[in-house]
Amino acid sequence: MRRVVVTGLGVVSPNGIGKEAFWSACVAGKSGVGPIRSFDASGHPVRIAAEVHDPDVGSLVPPEHRKHLKIMGRASRFGVAAAGMALADSGLAMDRLDPARVGVVMGAGLVPIDLPDLAPLLKEAVDGNGKFQPSLLGERGRDGLFPLWLLKYLPNMAAAHISLICGAQGPNNTIVTACAAGTQAVGEAFRLIARDDADLCLAGGADSRMDPLLLLAYRALGALSPSTRPPAEVSRPFDADRDGFVLGEGAGVLLLEELEHARRRGAIIYAEVLGLGTSFDAYAVTKPDPKAGGAARAMTWALREARVDLRDVDYINAHGTSTRLNDQMETTAVKRVFGEGASALPLSSIKSMIGHLIGAAGAVEAVALALTMQHGVLGVNPPVARGRTGGLTPPARLRFPTSPSGNAVLPCRLLLCWETGRATLSSRRRGPAVLC
Repeated sequence: MRRVVVTGLGVVSPNGIGKEAFWSACVAGKSGVGPIRSFDASGHPVRIAAEVHDPDVGSLVPPEHRKHLKIMGRASRFGVAAAGMALADSGLAMDRLDPARVGVVMGAGLVPIDLPDLAPLLKEAVDGNGKFQPSLLGERGRDGLFPLWLLKYLPNMAAAHISLICGAQGPNNTIVTACAAGTQAVGEAFRLIARDDADLCLAGGADSRMDPLLLLAYRALGALSPSTRPPAEVSRPFDADRDGFVLGEGAGVLLLEELEHARRRGAIIYAEVLGLGTSFDAYAVTKPDPKAGGAARAMTWALREARVDLRDVDYINAHGTSTRLNDQMETTAVKRVFGEGASALPLSSIKSMIGHLIGAAGAVEAVALALTMQHGVLGVNPPVARGRTGGLTPPARLRFPTSPSGNAVLPCRLLLCWETGRATLSSRRRGPAVLC
């Protein structure tokens, strides 16, 4: 198996676009949660979310590909922007690479149809009695669709646009596994390079569900916080008063590269990825196994593949959704795996500041973890948190090996694990990295 490292980072997040702005916000505890701006939510029962300002995607797209902008959904725009940042951050020039050895793997999810596009069509299909008639839609609505309309709503389009714009002709995959998709995409890219199917991969996730109908659906599911606290205090992972998540949007992309390829060009290396663990708890569709068997297996298998001793793990960047069931389950899983050492193991979740990005969550958190190891500083939970489930408390600073320039040097590695739509990311100072 070939060794795989992270050499580029790109992020579009509610609390910052670009790694510098994003990381500064995380260290400062700056929240991206606020009143919804993408539509008029004054009469909507959900009025807060973690939204992002649309990045300037056009400047990242070569002129010959800018015609694609009109068929990019919001998530695809975020993904293209984050991929462009990661590629620029890596210092790589695509025209000097074998395009067949460059892959793209992206996590994605449900793509909401723009209601302003859909409403006029549905109106045409309502009869005089106010009932929807499919036959009327076929008769009256067939000329109301832009010919390439469908391409905005296919979950694989973020990966497709990234490959088209970058000229990547290697493997192109899209992972659609809910909250685990972004983490799992990084894991799949790791495996592609490790088994010599590619030398480099742009990997991560992009998601946007800022849609009035989807927000109603999440509210009906009981997943969103009903809190009336100030927006920045609503998402509170592991807090005793947590009561649901805040929906977010964005993208995170990492440039993964074969180690010797990176060394030959003198690349800056953020971290090394060593292995991965994945499982399914087969318990329920909408709630995790309270005994945390699936999550514990994912972490155990990742540690085993990476050949990492439990005592060498320095920090866990948790999924931490701010829901009562998930955070309790994660805490239980950490205790099952790490035993008596769990209470001394730093753990935090940046969803306190960016909300839940669903298909992009694990990818943005992977970017945060790479920056944690580079700078030795944790993006912590919000200062308003009163009590933490299981007593796991993050410190403000960790010490990881760095070069004289301040960049991470090997061995500085990360572990990623995922299980039934939940992801946990860990880092360690010695030995290889694992994807959990």
